[in-house]
Amino acid sequence: MIRTPLRPLARILSARDRGENPDAIERENLRLRHEAMRDKSRQRAEGRLLVMGLLFFSAFTVVGARMGLLAATDPVEPRAAASGASILAQRADIVDREGRILATNLVTHSLYAQPQSMVEPERAAVELAAIFPDLDAEDLKEDFTGSRKFLWIKKKISPEQMQAVHDIGDPGLLFGPREMRIYPNGALAAHVLGGASFGREGVHSAEVIGTAGVEKTFDGWLRDPGNGGQPLQLSIDLGIQATVEEVLYGGMKLMNAKGATAILMDIHSGEVVAMASLPDFDPNTRPQPALKGDPSDSPLFNRAVQGVYELGSTFKIFAIAQAMDLDLVNPETHIATKSPMIWGKHRIRDFKDYGAELSVTDIIVKSSNIGTARVALMLGAERQKAFLGTLGLLEPTAIEMVEAPTGKPILPRNWPEITTMTVSYGHGLSASPLHLAAAYASVLNGGTKVTPTILKSPMPAPGPRVVSEETSSILRSMLRAVVTRGTASFGEVPGYAVGGKTGSADKPNPQGGYYKDRLIATFASVFPSHDPKYVMIITLDEPSENSGSEPRRTAGWTAVPVGAEIIRRVAPMLGLRPEVEPPAQHGITLVRN
Repeated sequence: MIRTPLRPLARILSARDRGENPDAIERENLRLRHEAMRDKSRQRAEGRLLVMGLLFFSAFTVVGARMGLLAATDPVEPRAAASGASILAQRADIVDREGRILATNLVTHSLYAQPQSMVEPERAAVELAAIFPDLDAEDLKEDFTGSRKFLWIKKKISPEQMQAVHDIGDPGLLFGPREMRIYPNGALAAHVLGGASFGREGVHSAEVIGTAGVEKTFDGWLRDPGNGGQPLQLSIDLGIQATVEEVLYGGMKLMNAKGATAILMDIHSGEVVAMASLPDFDPNTRPQPALKGDPSDSPLFNRAVQGVYELGSTFKIFAIAQAMDLDLVNPETHIATKSPMIWGKHRIRDFKDYGAELSVTDIIVKSSNIGTARVALMLGAERQKAFLGTLGLLEPTAIEMVEAPTGKPILPRNWPEITTMTVSYGHGLSASPLHLAAAYASVLNGGTKVTPTILKSPMPAPGPRVVSEETSSILRSMLRAVVTRGTASFGEVPGYAVGGKTGSADKPNPQGGYYKDRLIATFASVFPSHDPKYVMIITLDEPSENSGSEPRRTAGWTAVPVGAEIIRRVAPMLGLRPEVEPPAQHGITLVRN
């Protein structure tokens, strides 16, 4: 910046020459400098005022726009921010293979009290006891008039009960929203679904968590908001499940059994189409677990998955399958069956005397323990154990249910030759009916391993081969012969070519040994046997058919008729049309068409 001097020398000298006052020049220059400084300050102030005006205009514009937006939106009650994690109440539905609801949610309310806000606590206590008969009026009076500041009264109430409480008119009785789990079909598929209950609870919401079955297995998935409310689809068919349970319940009562199990499984995919365990329960009012006695007596006990039993002669097919696959025998090989078979201090007997020898086919048809034991000796303990392991009979099933790990097979401590023989006809090794269903599906579907599943899924890739297709076909023919001329003759269902195997095993006595008059009766079946689609397992606990002069407890008299009636009912529902069974080939092989 260049400053002009107030007394420039040239002008001073010139003024003196003209006789003028040099001080006037200084005063004039000082005036001009002050005017320039005033103009500059004015411009700076005007700029600042302009900037402040723009800022105020922008601020008032934003405030006005926000006020206009709030005025145009619906009013919402302000809520206080809650400390801690929020409770996620929403839970996805569970549906059957056709999309029909098995488990869903219902919006309801809870009832709680704030005694310090109550006007007439004693009157409210009496009226609440009248609305809810399970509440005691005296206990409520004590709670309402004591020092408590908060009290849960009911975790779930109906709309009618809510209105009745509202009519009491006491400001200390308050309601909280709830999302409860309901099962619209009641006890249907109860053991599959399991049940749900409340976890963390607050006044404004509650956490719904699974307690058993698929509800607990898929608890995280069902509560995951990332799934967008997509339902969990099971392989169960609601209509078929209802039919199976109805017939099984009638059969259990008719045969005087204390419990019963039924499993219907797709023989190729392993999908469980129906699974029933009786007695059952209503998951809407799930009972408390039994703290005393035998756990299997509780209705919560899933006999199909958790129950491990000696399944008797149904195991014979596995010894024969392995022996044929190793070319040790063929269907016409004759095996000595003279009774009794003495092995050390042990004696093995058949239900009847079948003569000196039987063909391998007739060993299965007539269910010879001795014949099966001799075939097992050809296999040896190591090969037998390895084959049963391949079929999944030595470890818990992989089905997607939380109870599956508890259904661990009970194996012999040692595996000497006598154990090899007894295991071959289903004694000395205990497994669940679901184990048996998966093993039967594996050896009868063409010979590939099947893993049971409770979820509907696309056809999985075939599992590893366990027996050859030829062996699988021969086994189906043998099981068909068991129905047409063997121990499962009551299992015939015209048009559906049922094949199957009976198993009657004495129940172990907790005091040692076995009961003589208590059996586990099992019928393992496949249909149609010439074109297998489904495997079904029926198990009755301590059945007794009493229409004759003496009780008849074996599977042929008890489990087989129940299984036949189920097949007769559900086969058309499965889309299977009755058809004429193709004739046997009698050893003729078609070599060219």
